[in-house]
Amino acid sequence: MNQPVKQHLIDPEICIRCYTCEMTCPIGAIEHDDNNVVVNFDVCNFCMDCIPVCPTGSIDEWRIVDTPYTLEQQFEMDELPEQADIEAAPPSGDENAADPIAALLAEAHKGAGGKAKAPVTASKATVNMYNLGKPAKMKVQGNYRLTDDPDHDVRHIILDPGALPFPVLEGQSVGIIPPGTDTEGKAHLPRLYSISSPRDGERPGYHNISLTVKREQHGMASNYLCDLETGAEVNVTGPFGATFLMPGASDAHLLLICTGTGSAPMRAFTMQRQRSGATGGMTMFFGARTPKSLPYFGPLKKVPASLMTQHLVFSREEGKSREYVQDRIVAEHDAVAELLADSRTHIYICGLRGMEEGVEKALTSIAESMGQQWTSLRDSMRDEGRYHVETY
Repeated sequence: MNQPVKQHLIDPEICIRCYTCEMTCPIGAIEHDDNNVVVNFDVCNFCMDCIPVCPTGSIDEWRIVDTPYTLEQQFEMDELPEQADIEAAPPSGDENAADPIAALLAEAHKGAGGKAKAPVTASKATVNMYNLGKPAKMKVQGNYRLTDDPDHDVRHIILDPGALPFPVLEGQSVGIIPPGTDTEGKAHLPRLYSISSPRDGERPGYHNISLTVKREQHGMASNYLCDLETGAEVNVTGPFGATFLMPGASDAHLLLICTGTGSAPMRAFTMQRQRSGATGGMTMFFGARTPKSLPYFGPLKKVPASLMTQHLVFSREEGKSREYVQDRIVAEHDAVAELLADSRTHIYICGLRGMEEGVEKALTSIAESMGQQWTSLRDSMRDEGRYHVETY
């Protein structure tokens, strides 16, 4: 009987085909075709050099297999196969020896923190229609400044795919390829941006898409996008992402926690829920420095309270104490506890990575007051497709 082995795979639903992993691999174990980026089992030595450079985490996937997936099989994958039930090899002399399958699985998933899952009722996402070699060419329909803070230039940019099919769902992302080449003469790799418009378009039925982009002082892609004029052509890859999706159930309640441009998918969720007539409601905790630096501040104030309960939180508002989203979550203890206890609640966290720790502590405190362990509740929600985090 063959001994089971661990195989390194790449998630084709999340990978943005930037080929950073392939360029980083010191032994040439990673390659690509027009469809997928794959790992050669016969070459890979698990050095892990490719893991930290991947911008999406799609590279951090493993399976325990009797027979490794071939390159041809990996090139044909639209999604990763589920972990198959592998029959353990019979013990060899030691009845108390650890199960080799359990040991391999523990090693394979070490530090993974659980795989995100799409909501059960979410629509099926289309992914990876356009890549670095064959991008979609879109035209800029509009570029509007969202903030009145000179230190926080955030733009709402609308892109039109024209006659090209580019189906998207709320919560997905696209890759933007800046023009030109790097210092080595190679084309720039795509930069990932969340889509901030609903599935049927920024304008209903037009199927255009919008992005929420903050200008970074030395950000090549962000400066390129923020300076775009109407009519300019942009190379776009994607769409990407098949888990950070909105439930299709009308009675689901969305708990949205975001900062800055992390509001992009939340805007898409809000608009789609309005258009679809969803009844479950939403609760949003949205953090920024000041009202002037909070994207979509004006439009948010027009969303009816019957549709969404809003908590706009500011850390640098003149004459007021600093407050962060986790502070307001704790202050709204009873309302959040009620949502955590409701099996119809879906949690979405998006924004700067630094916010995660504070939000986790706040939710831990609330869960413990309910007599529950937050990590267990969180992992259960994740397994049910009701807990989603996208930070950067």
